[in-house]
Amino acid sequence: MNESNITDELFFERTGMDQSRVEAEVSAAIDGADDGELFLEFCQSEGLGYDDGRLKSASFDTTQGFGLRSVSGESTGYAHASELSEAAIKRAAGTVKAVRAGHDGSIDISPQRTTATRYSPANPLGDLEFGQKVRLLEDMNAYARGLDSRVMQFSASISGEWQAVQIIRPDGDRLSDIRPLVRVNVSVVCADGDRMEAGSHGTGGRTGYAPYVEPSAWQAQIDEAYRQALVNLDAVPAPAGEMDVILGPGWPGILLHEAIGHGLEGDFNRKKTSAFAGLMGERVASPGVTVVDDGTLTDRRGSLAIDDEGTPTSNTVLIDDGILTGYMQDRMNARLMGMTATGNGRRESFAHAPMPRMTNTYMHNGNKDPEEILQSVKKGLYAVNFGGGQVDITSGKFVFSASEAYFVEDGKIGAPVKGATLIGNGPDVLTRVKMIGNDMRLDPGVGTCGKDGQGVPVGVGQPTLMVENLTVGGTAA
Repeated sequence: MNESNITDELFFERTGMDQSRVEAEVSAAIDGADDGELFLEFCQSEGLGYDDGRLKSASFDTTQGFGLRSVSGESTGYAHASELSEAAIKRAAGTVKAVRAGHDGSIDISPQRTTATRYSPANPLGDLEFGQKVRLLEDMNAYARGLDSRVMQFSASISGEWQAVQIIRPDGDRLSDIRPLVRVNVSVVCADGDRMEAGSHGTGGRTGYAPYVEPSAWQAQIDEAYRQALVNLDAVPAPAGEMDVILGPGWPGILLHEAIGHGLEGDFNRKKTSAFAGLMGERVASPGVTVVDDGTLTDRRGSLAIDDEGTPTSNTVLIDDGILTGYMQDRMNARLMGMTATGNGRRESFAHAPMPRMTNTYMHNGNKDPEEILQSVKKGLYAVNFGGGQVDITSGKFVFSASEAYFVEDGKIGAPVKGATLIGNGPDVLTRVKMIGNDMRLDPGVGTCGKDGQGVPVGVGQPTLMVENLTVGGTAA
């Protein structure tokens, strides 16, 4: 059964709604506006949490609903409900019609269809019985605690969801997608005397559970979290000042996502509130810096076959060899800017209107061996993993904390450091990139992006980078 048949069964056969009457209601609600759609969603999700030697939480949830949107110029009318019925859609239609008062628009053409598949539509929640999941968590706990007598605490979580969506356009065009998503996270706390430190690791993607519940897979996760905890036990206070910083491959791309990616979303640039506004075609980064947003990668956490407006995702080049060449666009901002939608219109759920959001954002490889990059640094910092951070989109200023970092001296990795923060300005940092490695790696599949109160799954990635003279906040006296 294909995606269209599955969603027809979920949204019409199961609910008793008549497809032709729903389509007519959508057309009437949006007639005279510039754009809009009915977004239908059905989602099953589960989560199990294990801590302190026992199962602490278990949940299973089913949600469903719709969001109806009408767009006139820059104005949006949006109504949503968790009730899937013709009566509820009719009530919503009466609300969204108000936005087109006094407006005479022409409905934008429907998105081009795609036959591309990015992931299997199979529901991962049926891969394992509940008891199997509990036993898996128990096995993980036993393995972690058997590694070392210094392991004082272990926690883990398993989560999965299966989301089915159908998008109905005012011309009656219908687009469907079935989206699986799973994630496994572990955390290890080690103690040495009075000192306790933690390490964590996670992985996931748009697949079933199978790749992540093999013993070799979850043991590798625990080994990595354990390694991080031991590194942190030996960490010394981080130095402070302006210095060269090496960013490791993979997850450190979260800095790229936050400090640069958000500033390349269409809405911020249309409103001219981004530090990158008005710079299309100009050099915004060092030569060699190429950044893309690619929603087409197979099975990746941030990937989609179509976005939440029905536009096929794409590999959008944002910065090409240092030159700003593109923005990430949803339909409304693309239309208002005279550009093409890039498949970046995303929403957290049916209760939210779509807006420009990232999918998988990463920097392309350079030509330097990572060892050569390390040897080029006389005195600096090597940041391998990041925790939280804050970014001001308008100015581009950011502050990020490094959860794993090392002092570098004379081209060699030295002692691990604790409490290091990177402080800078996104557009400025791009111009300070002096060396780009040939080891591009994507993150393990754990990213969630927040914007205007909405969270969506994303991916990040980059090769090893050397950034010249970046400000490091430290804790060393």
